[in-house]
Amino acid sequence: MAAPTDNTVFEYRGVSDLVYAEVTADTAENYTTGEVKPLAGLANVTRSKETSSEAHYYDNVPKIVITAEGNDTVTFTVSAIPLPVLADINGKLYDERLGALIDQPASTKYFAVGYKTQTTDGHEMYVWRYKGQFSVPDENINTKDNGTEASGQELTFTGVATTHEFTKGGSVPSMTVDTSLGLADVSTFFDKVTTPDMLKPVGGGGGGGAGG
Repeated sequence: MAAPTDNTVFEYRGVSDLVYAEVTADTAENYTTGEVKPLAGLANVTRSKETSSEAHYYDNVPKIVITAEGNDTVTFTVSAIPLPVLADINGKLYDERLGALIDQPASTKYFAVGYKTQTTDGHEMYVWRYKGQFSVPDENINTKDNGTEASGQELTFTGVATTHEFTKGGSVPSMTVDTSLGLADVSTFFDKVTTPDMLKPVGGGGGGGAGG
């Protein structure tokens, strides 16, 4: 597919392939993660980012604008989350022998989350968000009737920047790759959590570095 030009007009239409992995280490020396696992069917992604801006005045006029960025909040509308996955992302106890989720107090765990978005001109964006926590999702389950209505779940992921500073970008919360350009090798993008330092160009070479 040809690379988009500066005046290409497109909209987002499509989301898929929601996966997650536990962040096992995030220190100045290392960023590592566990196995990448499927989370649930994905219907919608809504993202907001905390930002604040303030003008500073000198000689009675605004001369400088100071801008700060806070955490990302991403809400995923998903199919019903399997109990083992729900236990995993919320730090609950799942008894595999009995198929039972035991709703103990949640433990603090951080995760990376990945997914694809599609556009109306037929290309995809590949996304990894590197560190955050999942909320305990609400449930809204209705009685059966003669219609086709059924209920999924909403899952909120509160993301922060990594403690680890990558060679590319430093301490970052996420990376998005535009596959329409054909520049980055994304053949194994979701096999593991692909960090900015791990991403390589098509054909290899460059892009090596820290990751997990």
